[in-house]
Amino acid sequence: MNPDLSKLDITIAVTGLKTGDNPQPGVPVIRSIRAAGFTCRIVGLVYDSMESGIYLEGLVDQVYQMPYPSAGADAFLTRLDHILEQTPLDVIIPTLDAEVILYIRLADELKRRGINTFLPTEECFLLRDKTKLANFFPPQGVQVPKTVLLTSISQLSGLQDEIAYPLIIKGRYYEAYKASNWEEAVKHFHSIQQRWGLPLLAQKIVPGDEYNIVIVGDGDGGIIGMVPQKKLVITDKGKGFGGVVVKSPSLEEFARKIISILKWRGPCELEIMRGLDGTHYLIEINPRFPAWVRLAEGSGQNQPAAVVLKALGKEVEELPACKTGTMFVRHAEDIIADISVMGEVSAKSELIRR
Repeated sequence: MNPDLSKLDITIAVTGLKTGDNPQPGVPVIRSIRAAGFTCRIVGLVYDSMESGIYLEGLVDQVYQMPYPSAGADAFLTRLDHILEQTPLDVIIPTLDAEVILYIRLADELKRRGINTFLPTEECFLLRDKTKLANFFPPQGVQVPKTVLLTSISQLSGLQDEIAYPLIIKGRYYEAYKASNWEEAVKHFHSIQQRWGLPLLAQKIVPGDEYNIVIVGDGDGGIIGMVPQKKLVITDKGKGFGGVVVKSPSLEEFARKIISILKWRGPCELEIMRGLDGTHYLIEINPRFPAWVRLAEGSGQNQPAAVVLKALGKEVEELPACKTGTMFVRHAEDIIADISVMGEVSAKSELIRR
């Protein structure tokens, strides 16, 4: 990256500091930013006082608790203005699916407050919604597995006529489970609906190999950085706890086509299946960095740092090719802290480290 990072004296806010069996991307994003050599302060924006990244010494300089996105724009801006009275922010990187649309819609309000982001347009964001992929992309030459939108549990009774079991039942935002029969489909339907509401989706299973690609799009159809990985360790929730960077020209071409169609701006993660016949299928587009984004940094592409620079309006050339064979294995460890730290966040909704 061209700019002298040591001369950029800025404050960067990052959301999503929870780690654990279903980690959020904020902690690895911050670690990549710190590794880039910025002269910066890092602010953690959290929704819960138990987000474990709060308690990691040296990770964030300040912590502020935010209202949940469901509270709406007014509550968000009121809290943000309170934060800005104490800590001016130059850049915010949201890392959670449910909050990204709020940041997109408030981009002008953020800009008026001196806060920069690097995010897609609202139209682009909505096109990658799981409920729209199967209708939008196939006419563009991008294959998507057969998908049925579920707005009522009664639809499950005739589902096998459209998609044979086993199939995947997934939520619009989070969670996906394999259902081998009607009874399992009903169980997963109720489980996901209770947490995330309707609609849900049923999707055909494509036998083959699964790949995940972290990408930063330039907003004009091009790509600033792209790192594909194949999962090596998968949890019972389907989360990758280990992976390796792979080289596949056909996979990269498929990914570039998707980004070109959308003209995606900012970070995203593509989930792709390569069928047994070599056909690529788009499964999901997650509109933020994944929790394994440090693999990009480790393979030679510091994508979070590139997003900071693009948010600030800096010119950033396409990042160097990633190093094939670079791998990661996620490691869980206990964080030791004094209970007073949690008490301060819970009572004051903020933590200022001196």
